Amino acid sequence: MQNARRPLLPLSREIRRSFDQAATSYDENAYLQREIGDRLFERLDYIKLAPERILELGCGTGYVTKKLCGHFPHSAVVALDLAVGMCRYAQLHLPQPTRIARMFGKRALTSFVCANAEQIPLADESMDFVVSNLTLQWCDVEKVSCEAMRVLKANGLFMFTSFGPDTLSELRAAFQQVDDKPHVNTFVDMHDVGDMLLAAGFSDPVMDQETITVTYSELKTLLHELKGIGAHNVLPERNSGLMGKGRWQALVAAYEHFRTGGKLPATYEVVYGHAWKPEFSKRKPVDGQHTIPLAEFKRRVQRS
Repeated sequence: MQNARRPLLPLSREIRRSFDQAATSYDENAYLQREIGDRLFERLDYIKLAPERILELGCGTGYVTKKLCGHFPHSAVVALDLAVGMCRYAQLHLPQPTRIARMFGKRALTSFVCANAEQIPLADESMDFVVSNLTLQWCDVEKVSCEAMRVLKANGLFMFTSFGPDTLSELRAAFQQVDDKPHVNTFVDMHDVGDMLLAAGFSDPVMDQETITVTYSELKTLLHELKGIGAHNVLPERNSGLMGKGRWQALVAAYEHFRTGGKLPATYEVVYGHAWKPEFSKRKPVDGQHTIPLAEFKRRVQRS
C-alpha cells in the first residue's frame, strides 16, 4: 500500500468519554446511522451465510445488534464497544432469550464486551462473521483489519460500513475559514481500505460507496446532532476553548455559502466493504519457513 493518507484520529480515551456521554441521546439523533445499518443488511441478502458465532464491532446502543439477532436467530452474538455506557444501554434495551428458548435452540444468547476494536479480547479463529456499522472511521483501520483477520475462522466474512474522505466536506471547509485547528475527522479512502484488507490477508475485498446528503435549516441543528451521537470534535489538536460569538458568526457565514434551495447540505460519503478470510491464510515466514496453526494443518490433512 503506497501513499495512503493517514487519518487524524482522536485518542481512545476521548472517544470513549464522548460516546459514554452520548449513550442516552444517541438514538434520538442517529437516524442516518440506522439507515446505513439497514442498507448494510440489504447487502447480506445476496450473501449465503450461516454463522455460529458473530462479532459486532462498535455495537453502540444495539440497533444493529438487534437486527443481527433477528437475522441470525440461532447464532451467538458478541457485541463489542469501546464505551461502557453504550454497552450497558444496549444490554438494557435488548431483550435476552429465555432459558427455555435457548434450550430449544430458538434463540442464542447475546454477550456484551467493552473493549477496543484494535485489540479484540477474543481467541484466534473463534468467529464466523465480523460485522461493523460506522465504527472503522474512529479506529486505526489497519489494526482492526488484522484483528478481524485473527479472530475469524477460515472462510469467515468481515463486513462493514464506514465514512470516506468527502464526509462533512462542507463543515470542514467552513471551519477552515475560521481557524487552522482540526474540527472534523479525516477519513480513509475506500481504495486504501481495500489495500489494508489485502495486507491483513483477506481475499478479494469488495468495496463500493454512495453519497448521502442530509439537509438542515440551520447549522446549529447539524452540530447538535453530531454532539448527540458523540461525534463532535475530540481531535487531539483541537481548540479546547469555547467558541466565542465572533468565531461562531464567522462559521455560520462560511457555511451559508453552501445553502442550496433554502437548505444547508451535509454530505456523507458512505463506504461499504466486505472480504473473506481465505481457507489457507497468509502467514509470516519464520527463519525462512511458513507456519500454519494446528487447526489449519488438520484441515489440510483431512482434505488430502
